[in-house]
Amino acid sequence: MAHKFVIEQNKAGEYVAKFKYNSETMFWTEGYSSKAGARNAIESIIKNGPAAPVDET
Repeated sequence: MAHKFVIEQNKAGEYVAKFKYNSETMFWTEGYSSKAGARNAIESIIKNGPAAPVDET
């Protein structure tokens, strides 16, 4: 699969959810204190992302 979500720990010790395509990071979330917080962010993106409007300002 060319695209995937990855949960990584940053230098501050927080968990960050990243969306990668062909090993390139396309976007990432804020840092969370637990992996569960990062997983919840991923689930929110999957649930709400497809219907989100595009703002071209």
